Order: sequence, then structure tokens, then C-alpha cells
Amino acid sequence: MSEKETPVEEIMSSPVATVTSDTTITEAAQVLREKSIGSLVVGDEIIEGIVTETDVVGAVSEGLDLDSTAVEEIMTDPVVTVRPNEPVYVAGERMGHNAVKKLPVTEDGEPVGIVTTTDLAHFFPRNRITMASRPERDVREGEFE
Repeated sequence: MSEKETPVEEIMSSPVATVTSDTTITEAAQVLREKSIGSLVVGDEIIEGIVTETDVVGAVSEGLDLDSTAVEEIMTDPVVTVRPNEPVYVAGERMGHNAVKKLPVTEDGEPVGIVTTTDLAHFFPRNRITMASRPERDVREGEFE
């Protein structure tokens, strides 16, 4: 099976971590930390939104009361998704076109997994970035291309 034909279900993380919309930001942050993940899908049967580490950091910077503010106040919605049988390259295109780094995988509207930019980077190893062993002559000290 070629990379173009590989289905998303082969690289997705499953099960997907979910919370309810009334979960507090503090509780969501604790789940993110405990599970060492970068996002939580909001809603179990129907996806209501997605909350990411970036959303939590934004809430902190805005001075929100993390113990009383629900994730529904900071989550992104609607959520861009992909189906488990769609090819991996479709997931990558969808992420790029919508400027998202986390893409929930749904089946019949229910979250069954998640694909991240990290998953794509591991899947496409030949596209990895290699760093130069030494700076180019036209690059000043401390600059990198």
C-alpha cells in the first residue's frame, strides 16, 4: 500500500481523550498533563469542540478564572475532522488548508481517534528536515536557515 493510499486509522491515536463542555480549564489542563497530550475533544458522542494546550495558555494570559471557567468558553468550534478510511494525505491537506495541528477522526459523527502534525511527521520520514552540519558562509553568527 502506498503512502497515498494508507488510511488515517493506521496512524491515528486511539482512543481519543474527551471532556464535557462544562469541564473547567483547570481540570482540562490536568488531563492534558496526566496523559501527556496536546488536545482534548469536547463531547463524547458528538464533537462540540476541541481544546488545546494553546487554548489553555491563552486563557492564562487573559487572566480567566481557570477553576470556574468551562472549556466551552475557550474551545474551538466547529471542528475540522477526517474519517478513519480517508487517506493520510487527505488529513495532511485538511490540516494545512484549515491551519489546524490536531484533527479528530470520526465515524458516524463520533470521535474514534485523533491525528496530529506529529503523527504526520512520523509517517512521512523522508520529508524530515535535516540541519546543516555547519552554517553557510552567508549566514551570520546566530542565524539559521
